[in-house]
Amino acid sequence: MNFVALYRNLDNTNSTLEKTQAMKDFFLTANAKEAALGISLLLGNLPPKKLKTVQLTEIALSNAKIPRWLFEEAYASVGDLAETLSLIVGRSDSRPFTKNVSDWIDSMLTTPASALEAMQEVWRDYDSFSIMVLIKLTTGGLRIGVARGILIKAMAAAFVIPEANVAHSLTGRSTFDAAYIESLKNGGWKELAQDTDLATPYPFALASPVDGKIESLGDPSEWAIEWKWDGIRGQWIFRRGKMAIWSRGEELVTDRFPELHLNHVPYETLVLDGEILAWEPGGTSPLSFNYLQTRIGRKKITAASLKEAPIKFLAYDCLEIDGKDLRAESLINRRKILEEVIKSLNFQNAAFELSAEVSIHDWEQAKTLREEARARGVEGFILKRKTSAYFHGRKKGDWWKWKIDPMTLDAVLIYAQAGHGKRSNLFTDYTFALKDGEDKLVPVAKAYSGLTDKEIQELDRWIRAHTHERFGPVRSVDPEQVFELGFEGIAESGRHKSGIALRFPRILRWRKDKPVSEIDHVEEIRKLYLKHSELQR
Repeated sequence: MNFVALYRNLDNTNSTLEKTQAMKDFFLTANAKEAALGISLLLGNLPPKKLKTVQLTEIALSNAKIPRWLFEEAYASVGDLAETLSLIVGRSDSRPFTKNVSDWIDSMLTTPASALEAMQEVWRDYDSFSIMVLIKLTTGGLRIGVARGILIKAMAAAFVIPEANVAHSLTGRSTFDAAYIESLKNGGWKELAQDTDLATPYPFALASPVDGKIESLGDPSEWAIEWKWDGIRGQWIFRRGKMAIWSRGEELVTDRFPELHLNHVPYETLVLDGEILAWEPGGTSPLSFNYLQTRIGRKKITAASLKEAPIKFLAYDCLEIDGKDLRAESLINRRKILEEVIKSLNFQNAAFELSAEVSIHDWEQAKTLREEARARGVEGFILKRKTSAYFHGRKKGDWWKWKIDPMTLDAVLIYAQAGHGKRSNLFTDYTFALKDGEDKLVPVAKAYSGLTDKEIQELDRWIRAHTHERFGPVRSVDPEQVFELGFEGIAESGRHKSGIALRFPRILRWRKDKPVSEIDHVEEIRKLYLKHSELQR
């Protein structure tokens, strides 16, 4: 089986079990090089773009002798450029692409001309679905709706390896090769998961959102409660004299945070899980995430930025010490070790602190304290069962996140764009606007989630009937539909006309009852931003 066949099998089902089986079959039948490419693509690591969609479009129109206006109509109807091109150039009597995609990509490496020639050969000889997949792959538009956890299950089943070890071998890697696959097959996964030269991070344990009454968790004394910090979660790693800092997004960020570098570590190995936060100079509380984002975006860390927003690492778990993996230990035991570790590190570097536990008598007291979260510059509570091990991924029942309610605003829909994959024929990507001081509409946020399937279908029909302008795949619509948006924070932004950017915006509800005249003004959001900033200073 090659990657195109796998993509076809995944595209043909919504069943998690069937997706898992399809990936397992792929890993069992594909050669090592093809399987390695499949893992990279399933994780969203695409190869460099080989071709430009503009060039492919021009060649397709020329070959098919189709006028531009007809192509635009077809594109608007289909909603996906690669699929539109594949329908134009493909033939219904052609066969599926059966070559190894990894070898085919290698054949495109010599010159742009060879890449174009390889693509045109596919157009001549293979079916529309294969053409669509390969266009997406070579132009950077490939999206696969497979969760990381499902991939891990499939790999574990195919290679007969514990899921935890598969997860560890994937963490911190962006490229995979045939040697990696052979190691999985031949028992070398133990060495892959302990790649000390790369200071490989452990898979992060994740908390699930509290989905009912907090009292359902039982006796509060069974839970360790901490503030949910609004920073960058990371693992601070020391092995064989090397130090590394990995973000939860599996990005190596060691150089971005020089405050967390140590001249001496009194342990053979050490792995800490914690939160990287920008901190008020000389203060007792964190600064807003905006300061941290500014630090991340700078190519050079200046003395001024170090002084303006110094960094702290608030540790909440110890995963490894002196070569021993602690993840199977109870949280209580890991916490005792962590407390001693932080004492020793804090002695030479005050940037390392313990994420303090919050003491409560009952859940009512917890509710009261949670209401103070935004004023404290935090997002709510994290609750961990005291007997819990450090698992990989999101294991429901032992770790919970109890976040404060999001901030909200009412905005009007002004632009829509088709989605990807299964939703490529529906308008599911939306841009919303607020009013400025002159009552003109100013874009303020994009949102992709929050509507039910039924609402998406209804809104899609409305968008098609109320489009008054098109800009490529984007449609400008009549500003009539009002939505309540939720978001976690506000930041100043020179890239947005409104001057602000919203963190994690999503649709809370479709306000069919509300006229456009009642949407919020940008100035109100700016005031909310100033208030939000003051609370976190």
